[in-house]
Amino acid sequence: MTRALIDLDAIAHNTRLLARAATGSEVMAVVKADGFGHGAVPVARTALAHGASWLGVTSLREALELRSAGITAPILMWLYAPFEILDEAVLADIDVSVSSTAALETLARAAERTGRTATAHLKADTGLSRGGATSAEWPDLLATAAKFRDAGLLAIRAVWSHLQHAEDPGDPGLLRQLEAFGRARDEAHGAGIDAPLTHLANSAAVLQLPETHFDLVRPGIALYGAEPVPGRVFGLRPAMTLESTVILTKRVGPGTGVSYGPEFVTERETTLALVPAGYADGVPRSIGDRASVTIAGVRCPIVGRVAMDQVVVDAGDLPVVAGDRVVIFGSGANGEPTVSDWAGWAGTNAHEILTGIGTRVPRVHYSGESPNETSSRSPSRPVECAEMTPS
Repeated sequence: MTRALIDLDAIAHNTRLLARAATGSEVMAVVKADGFGHGAVPVARTALAHGASWLGVTSLREALELRSAGITAPILMWLYAPFEILDEAVLADIDVSVSSTAALETLARAAERTGRTATAHLKADTGLSRGGATSAEWPDLLATAAKFRDAGLLAIRAVWSHLQHAEDPGDPGLLRQLEAFGRARDEAHGAGIDAPLTHLANSAAVLQLPETHFDLVRPGIALYGAEPVPGRVFGLRPAMTLESTVILTKRVGPGTGVSYGPEFVTERETTLALVPAGYADGVPRSIGDRASVTIAGVRCPIVGRVAMDQVVVDAGDLPVVAGDRVVIFGSGANGEPTVSDWAGWAGTNAHEILTGIGTRVPRVHYSGESPNETSSRSPSRPVECAEMTPS
């Protein structure tokens, strides 16, 4: 009843757009968190076929999933504990980010056990204060990496970092990060480490900060069609449509309480539509009385408290019946809310909305005509339920 439609043509379009914006740099498609909820394997294959040459993930498990699917492209993983066993990463030719001497030792031990050379990306903390070696730790990291390289245990593929804020090109913090990254690269060169790759740019930086592109860029959210810079439109196409179905309707009078509390009471006679999508499916409880969906192309508000498995929609006098399609969010081309709308209503970002779509929601991947395209009745603008109410 509730499903996520994934438009692989949109992923392809976004990858091509990002590759053009990268001005000659290679593109790492970030497919962590199951491809931001879109399905890591189909997204990875699509991105690699349309301009990406690398894949980025958080964990070893995510990297091995891609390898198990037969994907042979270079993969970088960057989040793990220094006591983890990384033998599988080395055996599967997965590049590993390294932020500390302890992590370097873990990777070198994996290389010794497997008889293979491990491949590392040395990460500098340039101001985000998460992963990466601080400026005080960086010289020790470089010296230890060089020692393991000279012992044949380690190949150093890249020096990299993570931007704190790339949405505003004039932000002083961004300028400080660029300077810090320049110093880290210079120190690496001075320590005899001339890595073939340097990478820094995230989605926003790919699209508007060419000085951050270097050899490789790492777009994440832009790959899935969410515009990464507030107030700017780069032509990305949202790839996910979250849809459901009306399963029950009832006509109620004024003064009717809806859902728990109740936090909402009807002010007039109206039709309530029950939709089987709740916070276990990715509909945030925090939306309050702000969110809406479309039914037959008409915007109708969600009313009452969001439950784990369901929400109630106030359809006014719209002639809604069980079986009608409900679009929770989509591209916006037909007047439906977008994932950015939902992020605004929930007070979060598009990343959280997309990755929050529950595992019980099936993903339907398609290329070409949408599964619902031939039956779409949506108008080009969001007609409101109130407009359907007789005067």
